Amino acid sequence: MTVLNFLLLFPLQTSLQDFQFGSRGSVSSPVGAVVFGIIVVIIIAGLILLNASNASKGGSSSGGGSKLFSGIAFRRLAKSLGLDNDQIKMLDFVFKTDEVTDPEKSLNNPTLLDRHFRRAFRVIEQSANIDAETQNKLSVLFSTRNILENSVIGAMTSTRQLPDDTTLTITYGKDKIKANVLNAKVENITIEAPKNVLGSQIKIPRGTRLDVLFFTKSNKCFSFETRVVGYSTMRGHPALLLAHSSQIRFLSQRRFRRRQAVIACILYLVYVEGSGKKQRLVVDKRRLSGNIADISVGGCSIKTTAQVQVGVRFKVEFAQGDVNVAALGQVLRTNKTGINTVIHLKFLRVSQKSMNIINSFVYEYAHE
Repeated sequence: MTVLNFLLLFPLQTSLQDFQFGSRGSVSSPVGAVVFGIIVVIIIAGLILLNASNASKGGSSSGGGSKLFSGIAFRRLAKSLGLDNDQIKMLDFVFKTDEVTDPEKSLNNPTLLDRHFRRAFRVIEQSANIDAETQNKLSVLFSTRNILENSVIGAMTSTRQLPDDTTLTITYGKDKIKANVLNAKVENITIEAPKNVLGSQIKIPRGTRLDVLFFTKSNKCFSFETRVVGYSTMRGHPALLLAHSSQIRFLSQRRFRRRQAVIACILYLVYVEGSGKKQRLVVDKRRLSGNIADISVGGCSIKTTAQVQVGVRFKVEFAQGDVNVAALGQVLRTNKTGINTVIHLKFLRVSQKSMNIINSFVYEYAHE
């Protein structure tokens, strides 16, 4: 029973059992009257404090104040992003580890989100669990972060929501023109009149259909189609008017986050021996050297002086800190740059531990 319920029930019980009322409803005992009055004052004070507390909570909620997030609302949001039950539990752990009070704000801010995940990564890494259990938790942590990497929270539904100064990339013929939004809250999208490299205004005919790209503050890329409505002036400068659109498309990014690098590596040729069920992969003892130029858990690019054919398989080995990483990959394509060949390798097989090491490097969660 809550304090409020007790206060409400107590006077009713005492009035029936302990107080004697006269014919006009007055308390016959002076002491009883005083006690009854004190109880009434306590009830009123309790109700006032309760209302003040509720009002304060409501005010902080509407004003973005600190409060624990709702479990039901959190699970609903997490499921809408495509997370499974294990990943939802991991995200809950990540947010609670860093005492997050506004999940949606964090999900919309990649820098803030990485701060939460980095702290959770270090907590898991420093735990006393056996290595296999730790690696499994780290694997779920990174799979969760990767899904969030390509998720869209609170996406725009109309170009009327475009903030001022958003940079638009407009495709006009073979040209890519950049121009800032001046005002999107009016009848048309008002942007800076585009100019060529010499600073002269580019006149795009009225009615011309254009494809437009833009990035949000959370580094998500979107596109929409529009047409030129006309020209105007704003703040004393020429402006281009574009038609609004309610068909905004999210452009998916790479499947996995990639990081530029210069990491020395060794390549061992891998070939197939035997056939049918007796088929097996054999790692050649001869080796090539190279440098990893960029990497993700899906693959990497390697610079080498060796001539390499498309389709060839390699075992790639490199050191990350004091740990050795190995992966089996296949060459998808090559590019010649001077005396070097750039190999674009797709990973076919990577151990869970190696994958976690690569992810910790890519997301910059590891101690460096």
